[in-house]
Amino acid sequence: MSGRRNLRLGETLSAAGSALPRLWRGAWGAILLAAVVWSVQPLAAAATGLIWAAFALIATLALAGALGRIAITDDLTQARGLGLGPAGLQFGRPELRLLGAGLLCAVFLAMILSVVGLVLLAVFGMAELNARAIELRQWGAVGPVWKLALLALVTAFALFAVAAFSVRLSLFAPATIGRGQMVSLQSMTLARGAFGPLLVGLIVTSAPKIGLVLLWGAGLLSGTSGWVICAVVLTGLQAPLTMAFAGAAYRRLDVQG
Repeated sequence: MSGRRNLRLGETLSAAGSALPRLWRGAWGAILLAAVVWSVQPLAAAATGLIWAAFALIATLALAGALGRIAITDDLTQARGLGLGPAGLQFGRPELRLLGAGLLCAVFLAMILSVVGLVLLAVFGMAELNARAIELRQWGAVGPVWKLALLALVTAFALFAVAAFSVRLSLFAPATIGRGQMVSLQSMTLARGAFGPLLVGLIVTSAPKIGLVLLWGAGLLSGTSGWVICAVVLTGLQAPLTMAFAGAAYRRLDVQG
């Protein structure tokens, strides 16, 4: 057997949309807590920064644990069987496993980024581009067109490699909750053969985050009020939407194992 799995994008997105109200209903307390904690970050002074960070970590893990339990089950009763607390407020071993798996994934991605960065630095160094022309923004004098095109291709390939690893690790949270153990790099095996649908689905479900970035870049969101709006949207809409899709994808891919 090849181990490749099939994921139907439309079906998975539809399941994620259908599950979204259930995630809000079952995890409203965790969503509210995370939104409040992240909203007050600009008010946290240097002396209370570590205290805020601890609360933010706990609130985020509780939210991820609640959303993950609901996303991989058919109803709230089954989610409560996996340890879902009242209004999504709980903190136990699953949350600690999420922390461990998340840290392992982060370390792995950091290593990949370091390697990619070093490779790009070496390639650009060997290209012998005109540094003075770059400083003066005289792009026509930077170097031959073929060399610039080749560098652009190499850069695009490197960024794609980083994105590919990130997408293949995207199911670590629902897999950790569903399997009752830390699932970090093993999630890449789970996503084998489903890279395309996962990538497109994650982009589609990132619409709220993309919207916030565009609004911030346009200057329509800024300062403390902009931060609060971002915190509310990311915890109340983006996190449930992403987890709903990841949970739906996990359920469909895991049964093909």
